[in-house]
Amino acid sequence: MLLLFDIDGTLLSGATKAHSQALDRAIREVHHVDPGDLRKQIGPAGRTDGEIARLMLLDLGVSARRIDELAAEVREKCCEIYAQISPPDLSDHVVPGMSELLAWLAGRDGVTLGLVTGNFEVIARLKLKHAGIGRWFSAGPGGFGSDSEDRAALPAIARRRAGQIPREQAIVIGDTPRDIACARADGVRCVAVTTGQYGVDELSDADAVARDTGELRLRLEELGA
Repeated sequence: MLLLFDIDGTLLSGATKAHSQALDRAIREVHHVDPGDLRKQIGPAGRTDGEIARLMLLDLGVSARRIDELAAEVREKCCEIYAQISPPDLSDHVVPGMSELLAWLAGRDGVTLGLVTGNFEVIARLKLKHAGIGRWFSAGPGGFGSDSEDRAALPAIARRRAGQIPREQAIVIGDTPRDIACARADGVRCVAVTTGQYGVDELSDADAVARDTGELRLRLEELGA
């Protein structure tokens, strides 16, 4: 069983400040425009970093062609800035009970932990390292915002990196309707958690919904993890 975790709102809570600042600074330095408060208007939850940057830049009048031409530069600059300004200790942002759940899952036969996140991979790895839970994912497969702007493409990328894991043996765990949508796009199951900004009703399209890590463990067991 391949369990593909989202990061922000799922594994970690409230750990996006430096990440947002890094992306905004990268946009300013590369495109010489100021995103200001546009992030709030586009609703970044569940989007990839590249998509967030694109939506802000389009709003600022930057052409799609120019965005494409400089996408790699924005990504590299964002990761560079985040490495400089990221808090060295994010352990207090780990969702309560998540460390224990990951340890339990890692000890189960046939279970592989992986990631499906809109974060650029460098930022994703640094966040988890600074939060003290990176060891559970260090050897695991993943799909990241640096792989595609399209969140829906990421579960398939992660499954391929895991050795072409069949769809019926993969589960996405996330906290937003976009996490559910990306799982549906790849034909894999999804367990949603209310540890982010969305409630049970808003996440009802998932195969199961958990209110906390205790319920998440039960839901994953019911689905065969």
